[in-house]
Amino acid sequence: MQLYSPWVLLLFLALPIMAFVRLRKKRTAAIRFPSLTDMKNCLVSWRVRFRPLLLIARLICIGLLIVALARPRKGTVLSEISTEGVAIEVVADRSGSMQAEMDYYGQKLNRLEVLKKVFADFIGGNRKGLAGRSNDLVGLITFARYADTICPLVLSHNVLLEFLKNTEIVRFRNEDGTAIGDAIALAAARLKKAEDELQQRRAQLIHAGEKNLAEQDGGFKIAGKVIILLTDGVNNAGERDPLQAAELARDWGIKIYTIGIGSSQAYTTIRTPLGNYKVPAGQDLDERLLKAIADKTGGFYGRADSAKTLEKIVERIDKLEKTKVKSIQYAQYAELFGPWAFAALSILTLEILAGCTVFRKSLVHKRKSARQL
Repeated sequence: MQLYSPWVLLLFLALPIMAFVRLRKKRTAAIRFPSLTDMKNCLVSWRVRFRPLLLIARLICIGLLIVALARPRKGTVLSEISTEGVAIEVVADRSGSMQAEMDYYGQKLNRLEVLKKVFADFIGGNRKGLAGRSNDLVGLITFARYADTICPLVLSHNVLLEFLKNTEIVRFRNEDGTAIGDAIALAAARLKKAEDELQQRRAQLIHAGEKNLAEQDGGFKIAGKVIILLTDGVNNAGERDPLQAAELARDWGIKIYTIGIGSSQAYTTIRTPLGNYKVPAGQDLDERLLKAIADKTGGFYGRADSAKTLEKIVERIDKLEKTKVKSIQYAQYAELFGPWAFAALSILTLEILAGCTVFRKSLVHKRKSARQL
């Protein structure tokens, strides 16, 4: 609640003056007596004791009217947001080689787990400089021998982060492999149809009665399309050639950032009944291919040997791909002076009725007192 004319509250300073004048006027005697000792010993009725309540009620009434004159009101801030964001497809490798361990600030986690933690911060934000991509469309595609859409492009990222959290390395040998070309082609196709999917989703929300959500999606404009590809291997599966898929993405106006994960000193911990053994994972990363893919589409290639270097690459991407949010805010106010004025009128009515009934001064009593004097 706020006051439209708060300066009116200065009238409260007049209330103590009014009370003082009223009480002083009542204490002025019409006839002087040599002694008031006998009168002080006289019994005083409850009506006389509680008669000052009339003055208190009158002051409260005036105070409530002052508040009403200040025009209390309650405002509701409404906003219209128009977002020009980026449509981002995160394409993550989950092949068996991602089982190799990687340093994550003193912890030894496999490469996929490190990837999940870093990109959860990239999407949702953290306290280290990543604000999150709350105003962007983000989708998730994973690949090994086959490429799969895990989560479509969405503006609400809670479901996306849950899918990312539950992503696991392939368990069966017939699913293992690294289909980089198929993964890029699938991600590019998803991004190409992003506008059509937005319109279809908006129509579905309107049909379901979710007009507010439909308006939110309707105010989003795709300013750029990006693929972030993360892998630690060589393309050895799939039907599409990675460079041809990159050319297709370029023709559709899609930029690809490639990140090579791994280190020549990486190893995998194998658990056996006789104990845990560390086996060197080796290095099988086609950096030349990843650089060529990035160069064809206007992106860049980054090598991540640890969680720290991966975070730096992600922060660089975050700074390059900016989101523009235009917000227009306006307020609607509801006047609240009515209840204050009604309360003042009610108290005034009660004060007048009490003064004319319970606390009424008798004229007969006044005349008798005057004759006796």
